[in-house]
Amino acid sequence: MSHNIPRPEYPRPQFVRDQWINLNGAWEYQTDRGMSGDQRGYQNGAVFTETITVPFCRESELSGINDKDFCDCVWYRKKLTLPEGWQNGRRTILHIGACDYITHVWVNGKFIGDHIGGYVAFSFDITEALVEGENAITIRAIDHTRTGDQPVGKQCQQYHSAGCSYTRTTGIWQTVWLENVANDYIASTKYYPDIDNKKLVIEAHVVGGEGMTLSADASFVGVPQGHGEAIVHGGKATLEIPLEELYLWETGKGRLYDLTLTLGEDRVASYFGMRRVEARDGILYINHKPVFQRLILDQGFYPDGIYTASCEGELIADIDRSMAMGFNGARLHQKVFEPRFLYWCDVKGYIVWGEHANWGLDISRQTAYENFLPEWCEIMARDFNHPAIVGWCPLNETQPNQNPRFVRLLATITRQYDNTRAYIDSSGWVHIKGVTDIMDIHDYEQNPEVFAKKLAPLAEGGTYDVHWHCPSMSMPEHPTFVSEYGGIRWASKEDAGWGYGVAPMSEEEFLNRFKGLTEAILFHPAMGGLCYTQLTDVEQEVNGLYTYERQAKFDPEFFRNVLEQPAAIEKEN
Repeated sequence: MSHNIPRPEYPRPQFVRDQWINLNGAWEYQTDRGMSGDQRGYQNGAVFTETITVPFCRESELSGINDKDFCDCVWYRKKLTLPEGWQNGRRTILHIGACDYITHVWVNGKFIGDHIGGYVAFSFDITEALVEGENAITIRAIDHTRTGDQPVGKQCQQYHSAGCSYTRTTGIWQTVWLENVANDYIASTKYYPDIDNKKLVIEAHVVGGEGMTLSADASFVGVPQGHGEAIVHGGKATLEIPLEELYLWETGKGRLYDLTLTLGEDRVASYFGMRRVEARDGILYINHKPVFQRLILDQGFYPDGIYTASCEGELIADIDRSMAMGFNGARLHQKVFEPRFLYWCDVKGYIVWGEHANWGLDISRQTAYENFLPEWCEIMARDFNHPAIVGWCPLNETQPNQNPRFVRLLATITRQYDNTRAYIDSSGWVHIKGVTDIMDIHDYEQNPEVFAKKLAPLAEGGTYDVHWHCPSMSMPEHPTFVSEYGGIRWASKEDAGWGYGVAPMSEEEFLNRFKGLTEAILFHPAMGGLCYTQLTDVEQEVNGLYTYERQAKFDPEFFRNVLEQPAAIEKEN
């Protein structure tokens, strides 16, 4: 694969095939503010007057468009000729890593299909629409961010970014690519690591393949570790791989097994991690051991690419920046992060929570069901096999008038699809009693002494006002995770921006405040985790430990020394 195009790496590192084409780079492009492009025949080859660089959104500098105004509809077109042999009795799949929000696809003027949701990968089999020689792929994206009917996360619903909302993302923002597969091929898998019985269970879904044998071979650093196989019936196969040796995936130690899946002519390279996750009494356990969550809030925004990092190195560097300060993981906040980021979390043993971008979606409306649940299921399906994801938290800071039936159904669906991880119903504000595995709170109190006094009653079984912004909704619960705190403002006088509370007057005051707030949680006997706001500044928000350009504001070693102190629950165990 050529490296003369942006983001050239294979976009799905946990399910790799050899025959693929990266379609990133220059695409024909057309802004369609009047949403009349279909009437003007854009899908049938009408002339587009602009050019965009995929996979960067139109609002970003890297796209070449750099238009940050609202636009409800955009069009893309790419012409290409397939490699020799791709159309000889094989299938061609078009993959779109993410496109915000409603996507329609045509190939050579033939409508292929559509997808609703701006945060997760989707694909179409385009084999029947292809022709010999040149082919044209046309994509339309519709994005109504201000309706209250779709998740938008931290995309600002005003023209200018404000508070903790930032530049919008419209249209394609992850890699677009083609994959060539055999007629019988493995469509998807779910991996169930069983550390107690030293085996991996694989559930596979297959296209075709009736009566064929699906085989799987595991190895660790090149040494064979086990083999399993099963016969495909009804498009499904389940098999087990007993492992010769057990290497556990842990925080800071991302021990990964390599896995090869074979079905006839189809061969997939994959990997898995052996670990067990559970929550007991509000504490996270990995491999039967309590783990104090030292997390950072990661928004996943970039100055030049907005939602999309300019290169894979920036994904890796953000994890390294966090770990350099002593954090062992992150809340991936109000955005579904791309698979390459999750891959490096897997490699480095960096624990994360999977979250959706629910802000902007009014979950008191009936439309919440159809505009959230389907994509949430797609998110879980895409990311199920990543060992770094230790829990699901689909909602963040929901409104008091939320529909509780929707929240309960969301919890039921999540647990039925995945009973191997912890679950938080809605981070921070309005929890539904009895639904969550871990009760968490958000508190941006800036005085360490006051903060410690607020948490103190929990040590004796007391209560805490979980819904601190809405006292009338309070109920007696016992939070064990402060999943947002700190957010200490720090910027040069010339660059004073938005943040929480009053900014410290000196570097010494900042560091003492961080230390006091963090130790109030770390040393609390009932607390199992913290999440500091935040890794980097984002546009006008200056709460980061790094600037938006990823420069450390203070010596990372200071934060590491604070965070690496043993937590109270670690001393007890």
